[in-house]
Amino acid sequence: SISKMIEIYTDGSSRGNPGPGGYGVVMIHKDKRKELSQGYNLTTNNRMELLAVIKALEEVKTDKMKIIIYSDSKYVVESVEKGWIWNWEKKNFIKKQNIDLWKRFIPLYKKYNIKFIWVKGHDGNIENERCDFLANECQDKSLKDDEGYKN
Repeated sequence: SISKMIEIYTDGSSRGNPGPGGYGVVMIHKDKRKELSQGYNLTTNNRMELLAVIKALEEVKTDKMKIIIYSDSKYVVESVEKGWIWNWEKKNFIKKQNIDLWKRFIPLYKKYNIKFIWVKGHDGNIENERCDFLANECQDKSLKDDEGYKN
């Protein structure tokens, strides 16, 4: 039922890779809408794409929700939908990047019924365009340190 479903749109970006970055999220549940964003001093595009998803899932307060996540990040969508993260987890993420974020993501993923849908970036989807705007706009504001990012 629609009352048990949340739609989440996410985007992450960085100026330079690595460079300053940020994420943007739009969450829609019934007639409620929430936006999240934060900028970081030094990070990567993939970290921001994944962090956007994590931050959104951390906002969900009800278990047993069906969640659809729209992302233009093949890195995030394929890692999950193709099951790669489970092999990485088995091998303790050896030689993988963003281990801190994947370890934060996995328990959240297991808590909900989540489906990822890859969307083409900059293709006119209003909510994805909004996330892109948020992810870029926050890079001009007070930036945090991305604690987990290691050069």
